[in-house]
Amino acid sequence: MASQLCLVLGGVRSGKSAFAEGRVAALSQGPILYVATGLAVDDEMRERIQLHQASRPREWSTLEEPVELADRLAPLLTGADSPGAVIIDSVDVWVANLLMENQTETKQALEKTVMTEADNLLTLAADSSQAFVMVSSEVGLSLVPPEPLGRRFQDLLGMVNQKIAASATEVYLVIAGIPSKIKPAKAE
Repeated sequence: MASQLCLVLGGVRSGKSAFAEGRVAALSQGPILYVATGLAVDDEMRERIQLHQASRPREWSTLEEPVELADRLAPLLTGADSPGAVIIDSVDVWVANLLMENQTETKQALEKTVMTEADNLLTLAADSSQAFVMVSSEVGLSLVPPEPLGRRFQDLLGMVNQKIAASATEVYLVIAGIPSKIKPAKAE
């Protein structure tokens, strides 16, 4: 069973990634694996990715995977050179990638696809010995998007965030760079 599952939520530019990076370093009993879900689809996104890459410690290893998180992570979590902790940045970009890849599915089929992928990721985290820190945007405080695709994304991310939060041992909300623990780890 995973020693720790921490979910870090926040808005865009809230400081959630920087806090999560500090949190995963504190939880690690060995090397850290950074799982990046972003796709460099345009110049602005390439710049964002480069900023994230530059901010990470050089000794961290990186897995760039936009969609198949559980499948690509599983073989990296065993063996002598497996990481002590995993950070996934970010769940919201991962859900957006899943949505874009499966947007022609019906609402019910898309929800099943995304929730199955979330279940697979949570099962992997629960069955591993590594600490996990997952970063995601909090959509519950934002406006309802005017476009159907935006509303589908918001609904899916809200459901995934709730599922991860229910499984997490601790959850933080970061606002203006200030983290607030909203689900404390239980004393064992």
